[in-house]
Amino acid sequence: MGFVFIDLYNSPPSNSFLTKEQLSDEEKYFPLKIFVCENCFLVQAGEYKKANEIFDKDYIYFSSYSKSWLKHCEDYAEKIISRFGINNESLVMEIASNDGYLLQFFNNKNIPVLGIEPTAGTAKVAVTKGINTIVEFFSESFAKRLITQNSKADLLIGNNVLAHVPDINDFVKGLKIALKQDGVITMEFPHLQKLVEENQFDTIYHEHFSYLSLTTVDNIFDVHGLSIFDVDELPTHGGSLRIYAQHKENNNLRPGENNVQNLKEKEAAAGMKEINYYKGFQEKANKIKYDLLEFLIAQKKKGKKIAAYGAAAKGNTMLNYSGIRSDLINFVVDASPYKQNKFLPGSHIPVMSEAELKEFRPDFILILPWNIRDEIIDQLHYAKEWKARFVTAIPELKIIQS
Repeated sequence: MGFVFIDLYNSPPSNSFLTKEQLSDEEKYFPLKIFVCENCFLVQAGEYKKANEIFDKDYIYFSSYSKSWLKHCEDYAEKIISRFGINNESLVMEIASNDGYLLQFFNNKNIPVLGIEPTAGTAKVAVTKGINTIVEFFSESFAKRLITQNSKADLLIGNNVLAHVPDINDFVKGLKIALKQDGVITMEFPHLQKLVEENQFDTIYHEHFSYLSLTTVDNIFDVHGLSIFDVDELPTHGGSLRIYAQHKENNNLRPGENNVQNLKEKEAAAGMKEINYYKGFQEKANKIKYDLLEFLIAQKKKGKKIAAYGAAAKGNTMLNYSGIRSDLINFVVDASPYKQNKFLPGSHIPVMSEAELKEFRPDFILILPWNIRDEIIDQLHYAKEWKARFVTAIPELKIIQS
């Protein structure tokens, strides 16, 4: 399958939270080995776990529990409406629309919207917000069925979904079909360059089948008749890209921006089109693992109390690869009520509400979703009352005074 980028061994799917009753049941583990194609430099996992097993009715990731992410989405909506003249005669379609976290900002302006979301639980929440949602996986065959029943999209959105699809070529073929002749696609996804250069190995988990550079995505889109005409570099998720694409035959409508060529040149200059760029990542991940374990063990030997914040998928990758259990971290706090009173997959660390944190008064709070560190520190400002310190492990171990 190509060069092994990193092997995180076996772990359960990162969002397969457990109830108390399930703790004694057999838990399924799957290999988490990532490869690099030595020809096209697509970084991809083997499909050990099928997408429909991951994104099932029990899937409990809801996008609306991060204030910074909601602000990011609201700002995007304002920008895109203005830039491309989206109005109440347009159709805005989002793939992997989750709980309506983004489409609500278009819906509130009476712009027609359609969500496509494979997980029934999150889709149900979107519907309560008045967002028309189809519970289905997006694919080429689905897109063909979709356009017989609905208009094609003037704006076709996919936030953090392109990396989640097991067959990226089939997915992009579907985008081509579902897009109106003069429509625009925007897709956001974590940037592979940031993952490599900032040691973000914890963003690797079974939901992510691909790890993407602009160069690779541009090649895939081009093969399927789509042209990327602009790109934004974003701070979200530790460093993401937002691409803007159109039908290739519409290049005269929206001229290409220098941003695309400049970023492709930046990736090439970094060495992303050479296999040596991807070597040594395993050792970087191991160092983070060893440093975190050494810190936690040292503090527990001193009798310190440690809790974590954020029952995020990236946190589960970190905990399971490092072999961290409740003997080192008593519990993890999360704002989502869908995760509270459950247990993390693999580690079986309990998930609590924030009230538990105030009562426990830990000496250290390990922030697992380090990408929203500042938001969390601000939210937990009261922890300075008992002189708690915050800890992050990516890109290196860091201790922060509250």
